[in-house]
Formats: sequence, C-alpha cells, structure tokens
Amino acid sequence: MDNIYLDNNATTKIDDRVFVAMRPYLTNHFAHPSSPHLLGTKIREKIEQARDSVAVLLGTSHPDEIVFISGGTESINTAIKGVLAALPTRNHVVTTKVEHISVLNVCLHEASRHRQITYLPVDREGKLDVDELRNSLTDATAIVSVMWANNETGIVFPIEQIGHIVKERGITFHVDAVQAVGRIPINLRNLSCIDLLSVSAH
Repeated sequence: MDNIYLDNNATTKIDDRVFVAMRPYLTNHFAHPSSPHLLGTKIREKIEQARDSVAVLLGTSHPDEIVFISGGTESINTAIKGVLAALPTRNHVVTTKVEHISVLNVCLHEASRHRQITYLPVDREGKLDVDELRNSLTDATAIVSVMWANNETGIVFPIEQIGHIVKERGITFHVDAVQAVGRIPINLRNLSCIDLLSVSAH
C-alpha cells in the first residue's frame, strides 16, 4: 500500500524545475562564492541572481537586504536573539501562543535568561486581538514576533495593522512568513512597518 503524505505545509518534495536548476551547483559548479578565482566569481553571480529573484518574490527593491541562511528556524533565532543582543536595555518579547515551535523555543530559551515573554492568546477562530497586542507593549519591549499565516488553522494575521501599532512605539517588528510566502501576495514596498522577515524555500 502506498503512503499518502498530507504534511506539505511542514515541508514538501522539491519541485522538478528547482531540481533541474540546482543540479549543476550540487555537482560540477561547487566553488566557494567568496573566492576570487573564476569559478568562485561565477557562483557569486548566480547567488546574486537568486537574491534578486527572492527580492522580486517579496516585492522589495533592496536585494542587498536578503540574507541566505539554512532555513526558517535559523532565521527566526537570528532575528529574535539578534535584536535582544542589540538592545540590552530592553528585555521584553511579545509573541503569540500559536507561533511555530521555532519561535516558542527561542522565547523559552530567552525566558530562561530572565527575559520577559508575553504570549498573546487567540480567540476560538484563531484570530489575534490587536488591541490586546497594543496593550502588551511597554518601554521594555525589544521585539514583537508574529506569524503571517498559520499552517494549521489557515488564519492570516493582519500584519500591516499589527506593524503600524508596533512601529508607533518604535519597536522592532519580526514576521514569520514561512507559511505565507508563495501562497499569498507579499509586497514589502508597501509594508515598511516590517523590520525582519523570515521565509523558507520549502
């Protein structure tokens, strides 16, 4: 009996077109992109083309702000830990109870380091009360981290509305868009309220 896979929101099979496009760089074109020799500079050009493609996907005219790392979890950890490290006088993180485990785990870790974490609830339909989010912000809040789309409920949070509330207080706004990118239109040119955005190729 064949297995039926129903967890594509968690991760999915690589698209055949992606496999064909990537195969040369997994076999013959393997040079280090920071190397000054000919093969290295050619690989660097391909990486910059990929960066431009991601910028187009996200609707930003700043491809230099696209940073490639191993995946969504590392991106989320880098965002939250990085902001807390950069703002040592602020020790408060605001997130929600329904975030991906990668967000919840990094918040748990920071709580063990005496950071204050506020976990906002959602209602029975999975919606977030933006007034409750507004009221949770303090002068000690370093970062607000919320998901754009929930892979289990399908709920899409009102990112623009949340972002404006967060930016009014001068707080860094991080969005986990792993489940949003490629599924709903994203135009960062119109969302200057987002400081940090985590996405993933899968």
